[in-house]
Amino acid sequence: MPRITLIGAGSTVFAKRLIGDILLTPELRGEVEVMLHDIDTDRLKTSEIVTRRLAKSLNLDISIQASTDRRAMLREADYVILMMQVGGFRPATVTDFEIPKKYGLRQTIADTLGIGGIMRGLRTIPVLEEILQEMEDLCPDATLLNYVNPMVMLCMAINRIAPERKMVGLCHSVQGTAEELAKDLGEELKEINYFCAGINHMSFYLRFEKVQKGEREDLYPRLMEIAQSERMPKENRVRYEMLKRLGYFVTESSEHFAEYTPWFIKRDRPDLIEGFNIPLDEYITRCENQISEWDQLRRDLEDESVKLDVCQSHEYAASIINAMETGVSSIINGNVPNQDIISNLPSDISVEVPCQIDRNGIQPLHVGNLPPQLAALIMTNVNVQQLTVEAAMTGKREYIYHAAMMDPHTAAELSIDEIWKLVDELIEAHGAMLPKFH
Repeated sequence: MPRITLIGAGSTVFAKRLIGDILLTPELRGEVEVMLHDIDTDRLKTSEIVTRRLAKSLNLDISIQASTDRRAMLREADYVILMMQVGGFRPATVTDFEIPKKYGLRQTIADTLGIGGIMRGLRTIPVLEEILQEMEDLCPDATLLNYVNPMVMLCMAINRIAPERKMVGLCHSVQGTAEELAKDLGEELKEINYFCAGINHMSFYLRFEKVQKGEREDLYPRLMEIAQSERMPKENRVRYEMLKRLGYFVTESSEHFAEYTPWFIKRDRPDLIEGFNIPLDEYITRCENQISEWDQLRRDLEDESVKLDVCQSHEYAASIINAMETGVSSIINGNVPNQDIISNLPSDISVEVPCQIDRNGIQPLHVGNLPPQLAALIMTNVNVQQLTVEAAMTGKREYIYHAAMMDPHTAAELSIDEIWKLVDELIEAHGAMLPKFH
């Protein structure tokens, strides 16, 4: 009976989704133990209530435990799912937006790259080190499933801290974008076959085709037609523009991708921001809306008289656990060490590639060389990610400045002197959320 531990289980809506997936998987129904951990006791209590309601609605009698004692929840775990946000919305995320804004540097999501992604990585990696040490002590054979951003930075850090740990980083951008493109094309997702590779939030569909009655149709010409027409979705103007320029469609949303490059968010070009429909401060707005709605949502989630919807999502966690437990093979797109998988990217980074999952674990599929323009664009992000991890692992402050200098969006907006001052101000504002850098 696999024991599954969720770290950051106070993210109730996401926890409900993952746990619902697991409990809806026929081979796992009634055959799991669910262990919930969070540092927020109120949120943790709600997640425990929701988990018990999920099990009850499915007529399952499973073991469910919840505790703020992380070590207790990690003991003898078979799978550990990371889903926490170090520093929370306040003060950490707000700080990541408001201080750069003083310098004229605007962001949309700020959790993956850019100055926001750098700071999020720096405050999260020390917590990862603690968790990895506890796992070594309490569940040395457990498989780690990481959902926490900045994905590439954190997976690279995990691979350095605990290179023998069975681990995969998970996101929904590959399968989520495939669904979006199928909708744009008026096609059924089940009839679409794709092969996608790169790094998290900057993977590209190297193949995107329709398979019907043994016949294969390359769908890129039709996607290119959309890019050139008025049918192009308003919310995806950035990505369709990149399709026109690069020849391939990128996985992460336009609002994300706009801040990974120097071309779309410019303080002296409001026409670009409006023309490409870029939602500045989108993550702040989203979080504030969720917070304002939380009390009512919590009451509904806890209220036995309110129906609790349970449906299978497109997240990968349940299918990975099922494949490793039963041997029934599954293909996912996961973040793994680049051990001769993508030939024209560095070997010490984390790449997002198709992986076969079964009793043998996580087995990445070989990709080879990416088209050179894609590898070049990816490297502009990798430079920032490598330097941020280096800062976290060595404690050297200079690497934080270097990471910010190399960030495409930050460098396009600020002078070197402004970047230095911005980094200093952010480090000071973070205070005890960061380790001491020298």
